[in-house]
Amino acid sequence: MMGRLAVYPGSFDPIHFGHIDVIERAAKLFDTLIVAVFVNTAKTPLFTDTERLELVKAATQHVPNVVVERSTDLLVRYATTRGVDAIVRGLRAVLDFDYEFQIALMNKKMAPELETIFILTGEKYSYLSSTLIKELASYGADLQDLVPRHVAMALHEKYHRNRG
Repeated sequence: MMGRLAVYPGSFDPIHFGHIDVIERAAKLFDTLIVAVFVNTAKTPLFTDTERLELVKAATQHVPNVVVERSTDLLVRYATTRGVDAIVRGLRAVLDFDYEFQIALMNKKMAPELETIFILTGEKYSYLSSTLIKELASYGADLQDLVPRHVAMALHEKYHRNRG
């Protein structure tokens, strides 16, 4: 890949409009933005990594310079291997900053050549979290303003099927 390359990592369980807002804005800053669906063994996701990868691909297909990949590696090792210039992280509130700042400092210690870029989530999406969306979906709430249609359908299918 040529040009400036960044990675926006996450579990994306599921991807929502706050994530897409960050992706669209970060894609304007870099020649290529990798949206990396990470498999975190400490978490028990609702969707499999393959399902999350497909949901993210469908949600970002309108952004031409976005590439969607999956990884089970440590972020800095993945980024270094891929030749990434920067890690993009979205921030919703001050609470996010404290956590993200600690991670950015550790990443910088392990890979000094990598920069971390923080992008504030748009105000209209600042309340969104994948956890909140899953809870709402479990009650059959309307998700049209929170996630793309295909994600809402996948969430409703997942919860409906799980109820038996």
